[in-house]
Amino acid sequence: MELAWNSFFIVLLSFSCWGLDWESDRNFMSAAGPLTNDLLYNLSGSLGNKTSNFAAEDKSIYVCQQPVPAFLLEYFSSVRASEITHYKVFLPWAQLLPAGSSKNPDSKTVQCYRRLLETLKAAQLQPLVVLHHQNLPASTVQRSEVFAHLFADYATFAFHSFGDLVEIWFTFSDLEEVIKELPHQESRSSRLQTLTDAHRKAYEIYHEKYASQGGKLSVVLRAEAISEILLQPSTSSLAKGAVDFLSLDVSYECQSEASLPQKLSKLQTIEPKVNIFIFNLRFQDCPSTRKNSALLFSIRKAINENQNLTIGFDLNTFLSCSPSSKKSGPGSQRGPPQQDLGGARSAYRRAWGAFANQSRAQRDAFLQDAFPEGFLWGASTGAFSVEGGWAEDGRGPSVWDGAGRGGAATPEVASDSYHKAAWDVALLRGLGAQVYKFSISWSRVLPGEGRAPSPRGVAYYGRLVAALLAAGLQPVAALSHWDLPRALQRLGGWRDPRVADAFLRYAAFCFATFGDRVKLWVTFHEPWVTSYAGYGSGQHPPGISDPGVASFEVAHLILKTHARVWHHYNSYYRPQQQGRVGIVLNSDWAEPLSPERPEDVRASELYLHFMLGWFAHPIFVDGDYPPALKARIQQVNQQCPSPVAQLPEFTEAEKQLLKGSADFLGLSHYTSRLISKTQQDSCIPSYDAIGGFTQHVDPAWPQTSSPWIYVVPWGIRRLLKFVSLEYTRGKVPIYLAGNGMPIGETEDLFEDSLRVDYFNKYINEVLKAIKEDLVDVRAYIARSLIDGFEGPSGYSQRFGLHHVNFNDSSKPRTPRKSAYFFTSIIEKNGFLPKVVKSLPPPRTADFPTKIRAFPFPSDVPSKAKVVWEKFSNQPKFERDLFYHGTFRDDFLWGVSSSAYQIEGAWDADGKGPSIWDNFTHTPGNNVKDNSTGDIACDSYNQLDADLNMLRALKVKAYRFSLSWSRIFPTGRNSSINRYGVDYYNRLINGLVASNISPMVTLFHWDLPQALQDIGGWENPSLIELFNSYADFCFQTFGDRVKFWMTFNEPTYQAWLGYGSGDFPPKVKDPGWAPYRIGHAIIKAHAKVYHTYDEKYRQEQKGVISLSLSTHWAEPKSPELPRDVEAADRTLQFSLGWFAHPIFRNGDYPDAMKWKVGNRSELQHLATSRLPSFTEEEKSYIRATADVFCLNTYSSRIVQHKTPRLNPPSYEEDQETTEEEDSSWPSTAVNRAAPWGTRRLLNWIKEEYGDIPIYITENGVGLGNSKVDDTDRIFYHKTYINEALKAYRLDGVDLRGYSAWSLMDNFEWLNGYTVKFGLYHVDFNNRNRPRTARASARYYTEVITNNGMPLPKEDEFLYGHFPEGFIWSAATAAYQVEGAWRADGKGLSIWDTFSHTPLKIGNDDNGDVACDSYHKIAEDVVALQNLGVSHYRFSVSWSRVLPDGTNKYVNEAGLNYYVRLIDALLAANIKPQVTIYHWDLPQALQDVGGWENETIVQRFKEYADVLFQRLGDKVKFWITLNEPFVIATQGYGYGTAAPGISFRPGTAPYVVGHNLIKAHAEAWHLYNDVYRASQGGVISITISSDWAEPRDPSNQQDVEAARRYVQFMGGWFAHPIFKNGDYNEVMKTRIRDRSLAAGLTKSRLPEFTESEKRRINGTYDFFGFNHYTTILAYNLDYASWISSFDADRGVASITDRSWPDSGSFWLKITPFGFRKILNWLKEEYNNPPIYVTENGVSQRGERDLNDTLRIYYLRSYINEALKAVQDKVDLRGYTVWTLMDNFEWATGFAEKFGLHFVNYTDPSLPRIPKASAKFYASIVRCNGFPDPAAGSHPCLQPEDAEATASPMREEEVQFLGLTLGATEAQTALYVLFSLAILGVCCVAFLSYKYCKHSKQGKTQAGQQELSTISAF
Repeated sequence: MELAWNSFFIVLLSFSCWGLDWESDRNFMSAAGPLTNDLLYNLSGSLGNKTSNFAAEDKSIYVCQQPVPAFLLEYFSSVRASEITHYKVFLPWAQLLPAGSSKNPDSKTVQCYRRLLETLKAAQLQPLVVLHHQNLPASTVQRSEVFAHLFADYATFAFHSFGDLVEIWFTFSDLEEVIKELPHQESRSSRLQTLTDAHRKAYEIYHEKYASQGGKLSVVLRAEAISEILLQPSTSSLAKGAVDFLSLDVSYECQSEASLPQKLSKLQTIEPKVNIFIFNLRFQDCPSTRKNSALLFSIRKAINENQNLTIGFDLNTFLSCSPSSKKSGPGSQRGPPQQDLGGARSAYRRAWGAFANQSRAQRDAFLQDAFPEGFLWGASTGAFSVEGGWAEDGRGPSVWDGAGRGGAATPEVASDSYHKAAWDVALLRGLGAQVYKFSISWSRVLPGEGRAPSPRGVAYYGRLVAALLAAGLQPVAALSHWDLPRALQRLGGWRDPRVADAFLRYAAFCFATFGDRVKLWVTFHEPWVTSYAGYGSGQHPPGISDPGVASFEVAHLILKTHARVWHHYNSYYRPQQQGRVGIVLNSDWAEPLSPERPEDVRASELYLHFMLGWFAHPIFVDGDYPPALKARIQQVNQQCPSPVAQLPEFTEAEKQLLKGSADFLGLSHYTSRLISKTQQDSCIPSYDAIGGFTQHVDPAWPQTSSPWIYVVPWGIRRLLKFVSLEYTRGKVPIYLAGNGMPIGETEDLFEDSLRVDYFNKYINEVLKAIKEDLVDVRAYIARSLIDGFEGPSGYSQRFGLHHVNFNDSSKPRTPRKSAYFFTSIIEKNGFLPKVVKSLPPPRTADFPTKIRAFPFPSDVPSKAKVVWEKFSNQPKFERDLFYHGTFRDDFLWGVSSSAYQIEGAWDADGKGPSIWDNFTHTPGNNVKDNSTGDIACDSYNQLDADLNMLRALKVKAYRFSLSWSRIFPTGRNSSINRYGVDYYNRLINGLVASNISPMVTLFHWDLPQALQDIGGWENPSLIELFNSYADFCFQTFGDRVKFWMTFNEPTYQAWLGYGSGDFPPKVKDPGWAPYRIGHAIIKAHAKVYHTYDEKYRQEQKGVISLSLSTHWAEPKSPELPRDVEAADRTLQFSLGWFAHPIFRNGDYPDAMKWKVGNRSELQHLATSRLPSFTEEEKSYIRATADVFCLNTYSSRIVQHKTPRLNPPSYEEDQETTEEEDSSWPSTAVNRAAPWGTRRLLNWIKEEYGDIPIYITENGVGLGNSKVDDTDRIFYHKTYINEALKAYRLDGVDLRGYSAWSLMDNFEWLNGYTVKFGLYHVDFNNRNRPRTARASARYYTEVITNNGMPLPKEDEFLYGHFPEGFIWSAATAAYQVEGAWRADGKGLSIWDTFSHTPLKIGNDDNGDVACDSYHKIAEDVVALQNLGVSHYRFSVSWSRVLPDGTNKYVNEAGLNYYVRLIDALLAANIKPQVTIYHWDLPQALQDVGGWENETIVQRFKEYADVLFQRLGDKVKFWITLNEPFVIATQGYGYGTAAPGISFRPGTAPYVVGHNLIKAHAEAWHLYNDVYRASQGGVISITISSDWAEPRDPSNQQDVEAARRYVQFMGGWFAHPIFKNGDYNEVMKTRIRDRSLAAGLTKSRLPEFTESEKRRINGTYDFFGFNHYTTILAYNLDYASWISSFDADRGVASITDRSWPDSGSFWLKITPFGFRKILNWLKEEYNNPPIYVTENGVSQRGERDLNDTLRIYYLRSYINEALKAVQDKVDLRGYTVWTLMDNFEWATGFAEKFGLHFVNYTDPSLPRIPKASAKFYASIVRCNGFPDPAAGSHPCLQPEDAEATASPMREEEVQFLGLTLGATEAQTALYVLFSLAILGVCCVAFLSYKYCKHSKQGKTQAGQQELSTISAF
């Protein structure tokens, strides 16, 4: 110990004569001083002061005399540069108060000391002021009894005179000397008491009056006197109580036997522990050697040994050498030339000099250590690099959006992070990062100066920040990352002060909007790049090449802007938000090319000043540019005939604003440079020429794919050292905000070993800087989280820890090897071996300790048949209706895998072969592509990758299986493979450390081959061997595993392995072996259960079960008992086979025993092929599971059959046949039938009681390996929703759900052709990279929400529509009128089309339809039933103008409409007349129809007739109904009249063109001629679906959805409601495809300018028809395909969770209604909107209770109400349709009507459906009254009457009689009454009998009753 201390002080002394390389803690005090006369003498001489008043050998303390030496500021600055923070000043009491009283001070001396203190402060040194050191005033020496009062008076004077400049005071610096000055007649202890009293008084005065700003006061005590002072109560206040910290005078003799710890050991007696300041530190007899200055800090460890915190100490010894003693010749060594005042060399030279003499081995030595606790790890991106979405949601363009045109790469989509915030946060979760540095796109948040913030842009960052915080990540937000809005660049960019003002406003907006959650802000990211590359070299936007002027101007403005923003935050936001604001600066390290050449050293220093100091010096040093930079620019300008560079100057106010304007320094560093002085100065402006340096690289440095990045790890340590010395000085923390390297596109995109090596070495150098150089680095942020757009290099340089596939529209992200390496660094917090810390307790649900089994068998069929009774007759709508809700709070969300399917490493590290190893290596195994699991997903070697996925998914549990042969290679515990055990330990530890519960399956089909060689499961010894294996697993892993499963799917194991022989061990014995194997498995399971129960449960507190599997069985005919029994039998043979013995009575289900037994007897066998259990075995087996684990995937439709008897077979024993419904969605393995899940869960509940259930496998196999797996999303969405229904609606005790599977894997006989994974695995890549599919993101969303809660926007809204809102119902002429040839009506195209074979479903036509031509009165009554105020109908053109022209007006036809209108008006119903609803006169079609431009005039003439004849009564006109349908279906697809389909690329557009012009002419006709007199309104009805992107995180899908709506609704709306022309999307797409096909112009016709003017604005309202929503995605057609669909380039699907209707194209999607109404508002400036059609169809309606339609109307109209709340100008709603009618090509099959029309009755009665009454109530209420407000009068229904005689009463067969329904009902009541009477009689007789019987029941009977009752 003594030797160690001696060495320690020797090292300390070795630092004298050196500048101090000191990295102090932020509040650590490093002290020097005081000034002595000889020091001032030396200083005055060395600084050229010819006259000096100081003596050379006078070591006395300097007493201040005016004037204060001018050179002191320079000296103090050099001291401060040596990392000294505080300087001692000894006040002379006698000189300040010569008379001893504060009433008569010496003012000159006071002023002199104030000037001295101000000089210290100017040099950023804090004064340490001693009130008294030596020489008391004469008046005090003789009067010790009043000494304390006099000293208190003096102290008060000093506090008052200097307190504004001083924060730390000492009363006395040497008590012993003062004691000597006091009168000697008093004892020493008395004098010490006097001084103690004086000190206490000063302490009390100071803290009462002067310490409000946090000042401190102490007294200096000699270390050896501490014991004496503490032992005396009267003086102990000198060490505690009356001091704010303990100050010590420490003297140490290196040759002394007493060590410093011994000297300080008595400090531990001070309670409480105190802070210690070493005021004086003196060494005696210590030799001097030179060592690394970092060893100086070991003294702190010594002093802190007793847990007393050292807050600082005296370093005066190390500044005691004279300047002359350090001079040496420039060639004396390769180290740094040494000069500089007072030993304080420049920070660069000290930083470089500290390492200059290192050997390569020393330089590259690897430090095995950890980072400080609390160190932050993260990853970064930049907005323009990754976001994409360049024009989304109103984002304005940035300077980068104009870059890259002309074929170069652009950032328009980039990595699509704008749509993938959840994906990116999942990557960060997988990494285990703690911070994420991203930048905010200024132009996304504020699209343009003066414009309002973009709500969607703001919402994006709000979602991102919220997701980060929810994931436990700290956001670091950069306000500017090179992407200035283009609008501001037009003002001059960063050369214009207006941009600075705009940036301040933008920053303030961000602080106000996000500052409550974002606590780390970066004003500018790498402003050097903006200044240098943007305005100097022109390599970056805005591409200005002006390095001498613009570059410096830009930097100047950015610096001032940064300071303004910092101060704005400091003043307005910091008090509430408590955040920090800094800046990120980038810099290389500069190493002299020739270290022995001083000019190269100076050039290197200049390089750093020009790169880093340019920005850092003003902010972190003195508010101004580095003097060296200013001097160099001045020098180069003087050398040249005209100025080369113009460096702006800061005003003094600006300097003050800049200085200290950062809470941290963010540093980006990537590489280093060798620097030499330029050979010849140049007057051509360039960065290097202005700086006077030349850059070089060492050819030995490894190069990256970037031409400017070389791998030079040691440079980052040196740079950090320099930054700490020059800028942060221990006061400001450093955040490494960017470090990384790219790989090229031609390199291995996943095995990025060079990057791993880069990170390994660079991060280790950072660790050295922290640990060895004591640099205050707080965080390391890797660049970059993902690949992105890298400016001029496009996408060729990949910086990402995650690879982004830019060729895939989904932009999938895949972790690279470097990502897993970075995670390992984060987990270890450095480079020490990973220590298994105390892990958190595994998270599991609230498990019951023991289940209660039924002691009786299941019935045949089981009582669970109530499930079919409850569910099988559900209408499809009710069955599939999506349910919103959440699961229990502790619901266990998981994901599954199994050992053989993922682990690989089949023969690695001593693993024994399994039967699957043997099977897949045997020819003829029927595995597709002869695949094996030899490597599989390589999970054995990719544990980090698997844990990364699980963290990213946010699962709470991971279900995996153990490989028996990996743990016991021979299957026996005599051969334990420690490598295998270690793998599972690491996996389990990793899971628990990530708060993921392991769910472990002991056996998942992979039996050790060694055990199969002795007979496998047919050998009875397997039961004990399996128990031995399980026992080992419980013992080894059970402290962390709390959820065990013995077997996975034993049904498949028994049948496929031993029955069909499809699986190993390939035994084909279908009638006997499966039952024997199942028998053995059940007994093995029970054995293991009891082992756990008896040996481990009490301590480990886990649960144990087994995973059973089955499909749901749905009876083909639920009304047939034998089909119900067959379905039940299917479940008993699959699930009950194992569940019945375990969960009920220890025996097989009777249904199974009876069938196998009976068939065995029929097969003339002596005993049943199904083995039997002994009573003892039954008791042992019963209740051997704690929970029910279920694997289920699909359903089967089952019916009874009588199969052949021989050969015997397990499958035939069931006497069933199974099939799937072809309408169910297909998958690669089974069809999806989600509703079966709910029924299966209910069946289990009914059959086995209310037992906790865990779904341990559920998923879907797809043949498509794409990342965009929408079908899998639909599968999980619908299956989980059915499970949710079972839990919430049916009371099933469902506790967990695990998706199968975590990733693609070896899928048994399917090999790798079927993909079940939430993660895609590339099996063609040796690294087996894993990429999250869209389904992974969806599953994470479900987990986050703990189910499917109702979104806020989907909550039902109670309220009313605006007063005057119009309610209407609609029909169309051809669909309802009939009378197709009556009264002179001409033929229409629909007459022709419907009489053409194969055009109309069921060969229906509209010849009669609803016969409305003859039933005006009935139609009016139907309208009155609804209570509507309006009726929308259309006029048949050919009924009024038979040949389509106005040559002949058919008065009879016109009269029909006059009568209809009159009847409507008489009923107070206003007509809304559609002029054209698809039924063009055939005569006009014969001349080209809508393709002939003359039709525009014909239509105008037809409209003129209607206006003239009907306009006095009609005030609401619609020119055209759904022109989109006319054009596309009539002239494109040919599915509607006139049925033209052979010009799909031109005809629809020509037709649309003419329709628009025809509408415009009709509108102008009415406007010009009729409006004034008739006072009506006229417009057009346009139809459109809403389109959602199939994948909202895919930019292509987003654009496809937008395109879909523009091509449908926008096609006609844009010319009329916007600008008279087609929308740009259509024009661009059709033109580009036309030209690509070789045409010379677009297939889309063009409007002339006059036509545009005539079309634009031809509306009075927006008539809008809407029914449904689709999911859109991009589909690229070949250029030669000419069609509307090809031009639109959109494919569509629908979500399986959306309810069906009677029309294939119509899914019930209410949410889309609100969205498209809002879209119309935004797109067309909120025109008045009338919904002119909305409704739903049904097929095969059996009764009038149309609940589906009620649901549709209620939800859609409610969404319309929400749209009104959104300020959509919605004026009216029209339901489609009044009554069932001719539904175009589908005939009468699809029924949209609110009234049922009975077509079998010649009178065609209109009978109200339930929906009619419902709609009428909405009309009466004008919306939805809130039930919370009580019953509303409008809700009282008025009985709706049929408009004709109802259908005849149905006849019923009853007891052989034919009765009317009423008669049969009466008879049934009579029969029921008689039955009740009979039951009562039987009950009475039974009661009388029981009364006389013996009393009491057996105990067993009571128990049975109890069990049944409980059940």
